[in-house]
Amino acid sequence: MRSAVVPSEEVRVALEAGRPVVALETSVVAQGLPPPRNAECVERMSSAVRRAGAVPAWTGVVYGSVVVGLTEDELAVFAEPGRATKVARRDVPVAVAAQLLGATTVSATIWAAARVGIRVAATGGIGGVHPGSGDVSADLLELARTPVLLVCSGPKSVVDPVATAERLEELGVAIVGYRCGRLPFFLVREAPVELEERVEDPAAAASIVRALRDLDADAAVLLCNPVPDELAMDPKVVAAAARACLDLSEREGVRGKGLTPYLLSCLAERTAGRSLEVNLALLEANARLAGEVAAAST
Repeated sequence: MRSAVVPSEEVRVALEAGRPVVALETSVVAQGLPPPRNAECVERMSSAVRRAGAVPAWTGVVYGSVVVGLTEDELAVFAEPGRATKVARRDVPVAVAAQLLGATTVSATIWAAARVGIRVAATGGIGGVHPGSGDVSADLLELARTPVLLVCSGPKSVVDPVATAERLEELGVAIVGYRCGRLPFFLVREAPVELEERVEDPAAAASIVRALRDLDADAAVLLCNPVPDELAMDPKVVAAAARACLDLSEREGVRGKGLTPYLLSCLAERTAGRSLEVNLALLEANARLAGEVAAAST
């Protein structure tokens, strides 16, 4: 039977040869960043992974298949506003059956990555538990049942970091700090959540990747890479902007898949573009670290 999850030729050859590969989500390109910054994100993240010695595997639904390893031309289409619909893990069967062009979120990306044998992925920040609304990202449940190491900068600054960390603990998802002892909070250096585990270099993180494989583990491990001090935003400024954006989203009735892109866009407006610049820097830094971890784990 034909598989609906298809690695590109470059990704297939790399995996068969035992070379490192890093899975990357396309929702950040199609919904998370405005043009032309989304195209800049593709270039920066791809280059960062390759400089670290790994192959970038951008993932998306392309007219009937989940492709792991999109070409530059395909990614250019994903970067066009309105061309690709947002696809979480739950949406994959419908998107494939309808032969849609779908940009995969973290949940759909790590699901596809695991199915072709990729064990390291990267993003900027994960979804989480939104304060007040009860909205919970599908990222969390998929992390609980997909054995990959996901490099991120903690939960996005528009969610409740304490509730998100508690939910991850409940789901059995380990959180490991990369050279930090507190949970990174995306645009902010840290949240008031102490981490029990930390690693100091890619080699130590690679040992976790190998342990996931050897233990035949069920859940993911989050490797949380904090924003550098020189880029970190003022927690009070971010919190005030996030509250204002959440209030605005409630008044406008924004729910479901559209909530996080709406909030990130609102944050960029209210911080005069600063949050967008920090987001791009985080995405590049996390892609580079993921590439280094993947290279050290092969």
